[in-house]
Amino acid sequence: MINTTWLRTFCTLVELEHFTRTAEQLYMTQSGVSQHIRKLEAQVGTGLLIREGKQFSLTDAGKRLYQQAPDVLLALENLAQSVRVDSPYIGEVKVMSPGSIGLKLYPALLELQQQHTELTIDHRFAPNQDIERAILDNRVDIGLMTASSTQPNIDSELIGEDTLVLVTPAKLCNPTWEKLQQLGFIDHPDGGHHASLLLSQNFAEFQRIEGIKKSGFCNQISLIAEPVSRGLGFTVLPSQALAGYANQHKISLHTLAHPVSEPLYLCTKRMASLPRRVETVRKMITALLTKSA
Repeated sequence: MINTTWLRTFCTLVELEHFTRTAEQLYMTQSGVSQHIRKLEAQVGTGLLIREGKQFSLTDAGKRLYQQAPDVLLALENLAQSVRVDSPYIGEVKVMSPGSIGLKLYPALLELQQQHTELTIDHRFAPNQDIERAILDNRVDIGLMTASSTQPNIDSELIGEDTLVLVTPAKLCNPTWEKLQQLGFIDHPDGGHHASLLLSQNFAEFQRIEGIKKSGFCNQISLIAEPVSRGLGFTVLPSQALAGYANQHKISLHTLAHPVSEPLYLCTKRMASLPRRVETVRKMITALLTKSA
């Protein structure tokens, strides 16, 4: 690999056509300029100058090198400058979150991208375990999790909580244990976890979710309430998962006597500092979800 310092000295010498003036411009000694040229010649393996006393001319190799060198030096300078640039509104930011939070979060992220069109948002839904692994593997910049990470290389910040609600068909106004047993449970990827948290605090009869008849399963967060609206069962969801559900009039939401909330943590890989674009998105998410908590 060609030493760029020596190459820059060579280009300056060719442009000024004088060792002394080159030394003055580069704040070097004349012998230092000569030394750079000799080292460059050794590096490329051929002579670059034909020395004629205090004058010189370029060899064929020197001419070919000079034809390409200025563009190479300019490209390297532009590369260095682009690396130094850390804009708060340019570049890609990768976010992962549970589906329930994503229903509220994704539209807000898109609004931010509309305001700053050089900002690119990559938002994916995933469970806690997958989000934690993606953070550790540097596949995501920001992860939203419903449990604080136990990994020493991940920072977890509690930014809010989401109330768990019992979701039943609209006609069921007073959900007793017997009525829930008759309906059966509409399961989803976090269904067992959510149901255990809420039902264990409000029904003495509850022992484990496996003891309740299963009436269906859905892994599409926006559609989990659909079988419930048709009277096919009940489910337990974070309240924000139902904010945009179209058939609200066909379901009933019950917080029950002993409310249960699920915490929400903003998680990032532990490092000295976040890129400014990631910090921009982090602040927006924190403001949005703290406000709605």
